Amino acid sequence: MSGEPDEERLEELRQKKMEQLQEQADSGEASAGQEAAQQQAEAQKQALLRQHLTDDARKRLNTVKMSKPQFGEQVEQQVLALARSGRIQGKIDDDKMKQLLKELKPDSKSFDIKRR
Repeated sequence: MSGEPDEERLEELRQKKMEQLQEQADSGEASAGQEAAQQQAEAQKQALLRQHLTDDARKRLNTVKMSKPQFGEQVEQQVLALARSGRIQGKIDDDKMKQLLKELKPDSKSFDIKRR
């Protein structure tokens, strides 16, 4: 008689373990779906940048992103916003990219030292 309660307890533990494994599988699928959506959004962003930037401008933007990631992201978002609003005629070349970088660059404090 003592064997039956142990079997029932064992079955309950198996059931709980199966539920935990099912929950983990469901959360894994959700994170995979998020990852896929994120990759798709990144691909669309890169396609839009390729469409509106020349090769030299893209190289300059990538260089800026490597040296200053936050500023590079800010510039990238600005270019994307301009492209989506239709305010870009043609492609942004290297000179226009330099001008955009100067406009978006935070003001650095400069010191003028005058000697007598």
